[in-house]
Amino acid sequence: MKNTVQELDNIIDQFRNKINEISDADFTAKPLPNKWSKKEVLGHLIDSAHNNLRRFICGQYETTPSKIVYDQDFWVKANGYQSAKKEDVIQFWVLMNSQICSVLMEMNELNYLKVSDTGKTEVKFNSLQFLAEDYVRHLKHHLNQIIPGSFDIVYS
Repeated sequence: MKNTVQELDNIIDQFRNKINEISDADFTAKPLPNKWSKKEVLGHLIDSAHNNLRRFICGQYETTPSKIVYDQDFWVKANGYQSAKKEDVIQFWVLMNSQICSVLMEMNELNYLKVSDTGKTEVKFNSLQFLAEDYVRHLKHHLNQIIPGSFDIVYS
């Protein structure tokens, strides 16, 4: 888990400034009316952080695996990232991921294998350790959408 936390912490440090350097026009441009802008992609990463933070916390103490389902399109729209200030979205992303690092560092090793229910039909229960590692892979995948070529990763 410590390696996952270190990797996430490094990504936060490296990308907060890189994302901030993207022009406002490029950050808010939508490739198609029904596709997310880079700002909305970063908002999706905030929402993913919210949902995973809850999984990382609840999964440690709930006796029945918590079912935390995430409807990504609804969350992005409901949070209004497209109209939010760029600086606020970036800062919120930094803070949410910093909090995930804190929670994962505080997690007792005995809890790594406890599970959370993501509500996905293909894989319903995942260990907190798997979810933490997968969270970083997911983050890299979407950071590649914001800053192409940042990571050599294939994520489905």
